[in-house]
Amino acid sequence: MTYKKFIKEMEEKAIALKKEESSVVLLLENILNITSSKLFLMMNEEIGEIEINKFNDLFNKYLYENEPIQYLIGKSCFYGYDFKVNKNVLIPRFETEELVENVLYRYDKYFKGQKVDVCDLATGSGCIAITLAKEEKNMNVIATDISLDALEVAKYNNLNLNANVKFLKGDMLEPLKGYKFDIFVSNPPYIPEDEDVDSLVKDNEPNIALFGGSDGLKFYRIILKGIKPLLKDRAIICFEHGYDKKEEMINLAKTYFPESRVEVLKDLEQKDRMTFIYVGDFNE
Repeated sequence: MTYKKFIKEMEEKAIALKKEESSVVLLLENILNITSSKLFLMMNEEIGEIEINKFNDLFNKYLYENEPIQYLIGKSCFYGYDFKVNKNVLIPRFETEELVENVLYRYDKYFKGQKVDVCDLATGSGCIAITLAKEEKNMNVIATDISLDALEVAKYNNLNLNANVKFLKGDMLEPLKGYKFDIFVSNPPYIPEDEDVDSLVKDNEPNIALFGGSDGLKFYRIILKGIKPLLKDRAIICFEHGYDKKEEMINLAKTYFPESRVEVLKDLEQKDRMTFIYVGDFNE
């Protein structure tokens, strides 16, 4: 059987079971340890029995045991970097790549190559903090998490990707006393506790990193209430949040930072996914 035929059959199998067809190529690339372009060139070649058996062993866990592909292969691609992931951390999402992109854009616009101090709160795998540190050498990045297991994953990624992020363990703002930041970014848990969540997510990814109180806004309130002493006179607060929380996020921002400009940004699906709060003197 050729790779082309094998991929087609496995994609049809995934679709029939309401799973992501993209998982087939992702898993096959990992088993073969090759790039997408290399796999494309192999489409008319015969796939070996060993490769089929290795594939089926993992693919069946995804199809029938409800295990995420990223956990099965032990990594997830984020912003072009491969991050180690396991059940101690969330799998990085495309929406969070957009948060990083917007943070970098606003750094260029408002800080223009200056050295800045950046905090990523609730870092998980470290994908936000490490990507910012890799993409912008003038960012001095500190990342925090309450989970020691998550921090171990983040520290591995930091070392593996040759970044230079400092990690602190603690609950919310507690480990940051005495620090001052130009940019504060966070993608905290924001799913309301009573919201239905896909079993692939709920049964595998750490619930402590998913749920944000009864309305999904618990951690934004904690952050905004206590963050002022941690900000420099001119600073940007950057959040990812639920797509249906635009008005609540604006109201929260204006409650704690009534004089600051608040900007809500849409993701590529045109959903209100990010809120930026500009503290201090920021010209349009």
